[in-house]
Amino acid sequence: MSHTHFPPSNTFHHRMRGYFAIDEREPVVAYCQTAAGKIALCVAAGLALQLVTLVVQPDHRWWQVVAVILAAAGMAYLPKHRSAILFAGTTFHSVTSLPPTVNAHVALATFMIFAWGTLVLVRRNKSHVYARRPVITLIFVVVGMFLISRLLPTGLLRSGVLALMWLINTYIWFIAYAIVDQRSRHVSSDMFQLGTMQPFWGATTTPFGKGAAFLRKTLSHTPRDLAITQIKGIKLLVWANILLGLKLFLLWLTVETLNLPPVEQAMTAYLRGEPYPILIGWAGIIAETVDFTLWLAVCGHAIVGTARLAGFRLPRNMCRPLEARTLAEFWNCYNFYFKELMVDFFYIPTFLKTFRKHPRLRMFFSTLMAAGVGNFLYHFLQGIFLFEEIGFQSALDRFHASYLFYCTALAVAIGISQLRAHAGYEPSATLVGRIKSFVVVWGFVFCLQVFASEGWTFSLGDRLSYMISLFGISI
Repeated sequence: MSHTHFPPSNTFHHRMRGYFAIDEREPVVAYCQTAAGKIALCVAAGLALQLVTLVVQPDHRWWQVVAVILAAAGMAYLPKHRSAILFAGTTFHSVTSLPPTVNAHVALATFMIFAWGTLVLVRRNKSHVYARRPVITLIFVVVGMFLISRLLPTGLLRSGVLALMWLINTYIWFIAYAIVDQRSRHVSSDMFQLGTMQPFWGATTTPFGKGAAFLRKTLSHTPRDLAITQIKGIKLLVWANILLGLKLFLLWLTVETLNLPPVEQAMTAYLRGEPYPILIGWAGIIAETVDFTLWLAVCGHAIVGTARLAGFRLPRNMCRPLEARTLAEFWNCYNFYFKELMVDFFYIPTFLKTFRKHPRLRMFFSTLMAAGVGNFLYHFLQGIFLFEEIGFQSALDRFHASYLFYCTALAVAIGISQLRAHAGYEPSATLVGRIKSFVVVWGFVFCLQVFASEGWTFSLGDRLSYMISLFGISI
């Protein structure tokens, strides 16, 4: 039985990597292919996932975590029944996550019929607009249903339409990936496709794992590859718990000990004419940004780690964002699956059809469509119910205008960063150069945090005024 030998290295990073790279040690990989090893993997994954769930999703019960682990193990070890297990696990996860009302469950059943019917329709009419332009079509469906609901009187019919619209809106990007997959040479079964709609391993409105085509490409086919993938999943789940501990510690330090104000509290005080000191305002922004980044990392690692237990060698959603030396690099490593969503449905279609004789303009405009237009549409759909809750004008002023500014600023900055890289600019690799890159990249991220807040208390003007005040300028 051979042992893995790691090349000597004097760097701390390489020494630590060699120590924790258990997925590269053949005895461990061989053990995880045995019955005892498989049980140990599932138990370790269950314990790690339960610890994260207790904090991130406290309303979830222990048996729901057990069901997720069993579904992942079934997909990994019973490949002939993979589609059925995926569909059953996802359906169980969806049903147990819904409010315990008849309306919610009827809406879910109606949605599944709608999604299945859409796939059948697309296969039969691959040249139709809903097959070629899935995102545009689905956006029209969501907006159309919302407008229809506004015309209906209050009652069971209206609440049913809104419930179904909410589900389609939640699953919109999953359906879009499934529609695109119908054009693949090897299409997954309808059962597998429906199982990827908010899969049991978890997701936000962004599909973690993209669609069925990407899942097929990342599937581990041999027992050895499966064991390595699962070990990597356990490592990621453990890392999620470590980051969760760091998040809770920093939350205790910044909120309970230092009493740093959240961004919304600091803006409220500023608009009342009682601003916090500038350094306190910046400290609050930094603390909130770090807290959100850790939350995104914890959730992403837990989801991807569980998917790896099921046998899918998915890339991490967040991978070393502190090492990003440009905004373009940051965009690629901070929220991978959201970036991929924007690239797949906005960047690539734009890049293939516009400004072919002007490569730089082509790249810049495609980036604007992805990080700008696509990003805004994503958040517009998330905030569509605000039009009913707080009124059309207030929703525009206090949510959508702010996100439009945020998306525009982010897209322009990323586009400029890409153009500089395309022109041959390379950030300095020295210590001073890395510190400078870190300050520039994360300084920009901190500034955007004021406009990325999903609250609807403040207008765009309020946010701009507050941000300018942090530089010592009063308007």
